[in-house]
Amino acid sequence: MFENFKEGFVKFITSRAVIVCFVLFSLACILVYRLFSLQVINGEYYLDSFKLRIKKEKTIPAARGNIYDRNGNLLAYNELANSVTIEDVYKSGSGKNAAINETLNRLIDIIEQNGDNVDHDFNIVLNENNEFEFNVTGNSQLRFLADVYGHTSINDLKYEEKTKTAEEVVNDLCKTFGIGEYETPGVSSSFVPRKGYTNDRALKILTVRYNMNANSFQKYIDTTVASDVSDQTVADVMENAYTLDGVSIEESTARKYVDSVYFSQVLGYTGKVSEDELAELQKVDSSYGINDIVGKSGIEQAMESTLQGTKGSETVYVDNTGQVIETSNYVDSVAGNDVYLTIDKDLTEACYNIIEQSLAGILVSKIQNVKTYTYTETSSSSNIVIPIYDVYYAVFDNDIVDINHFSSDKAKDTESKVYQSYLDKNASVLAEIRNELLEKKTPYESLSKEYQWYMSHIAANLYSDGIINSALVDKQDATYIAWTTDEVISLTEYIKYAIAMNWVDVSKLSIDNQYADSEEIFNQIVNYIIDELSADYDFQTRLYKYLLLDGNISGTDVCNLLLEQQVVEITEEEKALWNRGGESSYTFMVNRISNLDITPAQLALDPCTGSMVVTDVNTGDVLALVSYPGYDNNMMANGVDAEYYAKLRSDNSNPLYNYATQQKTAPGSTFKIVSSTAGLMEGVITTDSVIYCGGIFEKLDHPPKCWIYPRGHGGLNVTGGIRNSCNLFFYEVGYRLGLVGNSYSSDIGLQKLAKYADMYGLSEKSGIEIAESEPQVSDEDAVRSAIGQGTNSYTTVGLARYVTTVANSGTCYNLTLIDKTTDSNGNLLEDYSSSVRNTVDMPQAYWNAIHLGMRQVVQDKSYYANLGVSVAGKTGTAQESKNRPNHSLFICYAPYEQPEIAIATRIAYGYTSSYAAQITKEALTYYFELKDTDDIISGTAQTLQDGATNAD
Repeated sequence: MFENFKEGFVKFITSRAVIVCFVLFSLACILVYRLFSLQVINGEYYLDSFKLRIKKEKTIPAARGNIYDRNGNLLAYNELANSVTIEDVYKSGSGKNAAINETLNRLIDIIEQNGDNVDHDFNIVLNENNEFEFNVTGNSQLRFLADVYGHTSINDLKYEEKTKTAEEVVNDLCKTFGIGEYETPGVSSSFVPRKGYTNDRALKILTVRYNMNANSFQKYIDTTVASDVSDQTVADVMENAYTLDGVSIEESTARKYVDSVYFSQVLGYTGKVSEDELAELQKVDSSYGINDIVGKSGIEQAMESTLQGTKGSETVYVDNTGQVIETSNYVDSVAGNDVYLTIDKDLTEACYNIIEQSLAGILVSKIQNVKTYTYTETSSSSNIVIPIYDVYYAVFDNDIVDINHFSSDKAKDTESKVYQSYLDKNASVLAEIRNELLEKKTPYESLSKEYQWYMSHIAANLYSDGIINSALVDKQDATYIAWTTDEVISLTEYIKYAIAMNWVDVSKLSIDNQYADSEEIFNQIVNYIIDELSADYDFQTRLYKYLLLDGNISGTDVCNLLLEQQVVEITEEEKALWNRGGESSYTFMVNRISNLDITPAQLALDPCTGSMVVTDVNTGDVLALVSYPGYDNNMMANGVDAEYYAKLRSDNSNPLYNYATQQKTAPGSTFKIVSSTAGLMEGVITTDSVIYCGGIFEKLDHPPKCWIYPRGHGGLNVTGGIRNSCNLFFYEVGYRLGLVGNSYSSDIGLQKLAKYADMYGLSEKSGIEIAESEPQVSDEDAVRSAIGQGTNSYTTVGLARYVTTVANSGTCYNLTLIDKTTDSNGNLLEDYSSSVRNTVDMPQAYWNAIHLGMRQVVQDKSYYANLGVSVAGKTGTAQESKNRPNHSLFICYAPYEQPEIAIATRIAYGYTSSYAAQITKEALTYYFELKDTDDIISGTAQTLQDGATNAD
């Protein structure tokens, strides 16, 4: 029995099943031991040493190069800064959008409660009416729409996509990113875009989501939410890091500009690269990426490849909380190169301030204590005055005061009083507009000026909102002409006709019945008009004009608003005088303008803009390129401040516009140097030729007159023609240039004038490195073109190249703003110099005659007497509108005997060329150090002499 038991036991022990069980048991014991060791014996050690490792390949941005003036004064540089970023670490699924949006909503609260701003690099903004609008136009807008709707080419856009309004685009994207609420949970068709969000907050979240989506094709790429944030924002974000998934703080650099308002038009600003810009930049440098900061305008854009450094790289390992646990393969970035400009910082600032205080002086001299000025057919543009009530209205119209604050809980006495007047006016006007549209139907020509404005504004809005499709409107239609040109029908009649002609897009109206008749459609349009006007900022602002004219708001009220909102500060003495009624509102406002408490740019009344370009006549270097007004490009770099940008866009003085390089006007009599050259070189006159001026040129069917008519200048040679700016002398030159035998051909004359305009560089851009408008050499009426009329149209910088060529007797440079480039250690990389475009080869006797005429022009100006330096120049006046002042121009060079610099100055709507000449005199005084700087730059309005108003 024992043997049997033994044999059975051995068989059992040696059986495969037992062996397998034993092995499994042994493995289980080992596993239990290892688990015990891991979790109990060595648990704390392994917990500390183990972390989830995620590998990221990161680029290290390079510091952008600095920008200096010609003397080494710093104009643009970088500061270390912190940025708030977010990475898409969210799990895919139905709740992803809501989770990201909730995080962003909370994050924006943190950022804004500390006074910082969310970056706005999106092509849709909010206007004053709290409505969405595109901030790009033309092909740029179509490119943006193509990106939004996933097309590689704008040609792929469907009609309904390319015609979408900004609000429709926002709603489409909000649906995509889940920015809104469901009216019925779980039912996708019930989703309402933007519900639960203000327009401002929805746009900010949308901007970040759109940028995150652009980065979605790459893993572990951060999207910047806010740049250059405060230490408090950094602390608050870090404190809430565990509840803000994907959010982190990144060290970066912020672009900074010194004395920015003076140089904004030259330097431009930086910003996040657009897709179009990226495509172009990658053709030259493949290292550019979707999140890169690049130059968006000005020198920043023109010298992008020089200023942009070389990126570094590193491999980063992070844990599941996003904390860096290891780095490797570090390659440092290389800073960008520095750019030195030809610009003189001090000269530029002086010229800018001279323009500003001179504009203030012109305004003060033209303001009269009257309510209105009525222009008539017999009125002269040189005699236009500025009613003080236009000044009062400008306080509202150009947002000098914040009209939205009138209705706040913190509104002060005058604000509350004015707001109540506004409410009463608004209610009565809206009621009258409804009554006019539905009942009265007064023809446009029979309406008051006030209601004509309302009806024109309504019609313009119906077009811009797409209610009336302008593409369908027949501009030759009799009813259209009756409304737009003849003004003999009412807006009601025109709208009803547009409905009948199917020019109205009914889909944009809230009409439930798809078979609505024309009367229902019209009534809905009326409701639409009233609703839109209730939120229309332009309409609301306009009401203040009529409240002022009707006496419901007084000049005293306007002055008190300025004081209550602390827009201006006055001395205790003046405050006491004001409070006891010892100072009129007229005097108060004139004092504010005289002291530059309120600037010409803020008022945005004619004149409020100006430009000046100063060149070195022997090198073609631009020493100063000034456009007034400027703007703070610090607010545009490092993420656009959306509120500031919106204010710039709505500013009536248009500070984003470079008046030195983009504004074109007729050159007026400054063009007569070209005509003199053409006449001499073509042999139609000599230096001794005498042309008699009797005041009227009778060789044409519609005889033009000299400015001196009904008098005449008598006999003049070319020097005298320039000195006296005699129109008839140059009419005759233009006429002779067009003679073929005894027959006159305007085209032949124009060709010859164009030939010499080209020699002075007027047919092409000036050569500077930043954006510039194309010039226009006249192509009609040789006789009138010879005095700078016709279709001649040039920029200030173009005129500067022209007068530079005159000053140096024939060397036409391609002007430049760049002096040199160096590496970050100051080692010279490239020494720039302007190139010679061409030379004007003309006998010295001809040059002498022209120079002498220009010298005599200045000698005849009393304000140039005893200046301390001899100057030669030419004035010019250009009329653009009969009911606005003429443009004022002056070109000159100095010293006359051995020229060093040339200056071109334009004051748009500046009344008389004498003003431009006096402003230029102050710039010359500064450059040649003929007075103490404090005597030139006083910080107050500069009184100018009223020179001849039509002598050129």
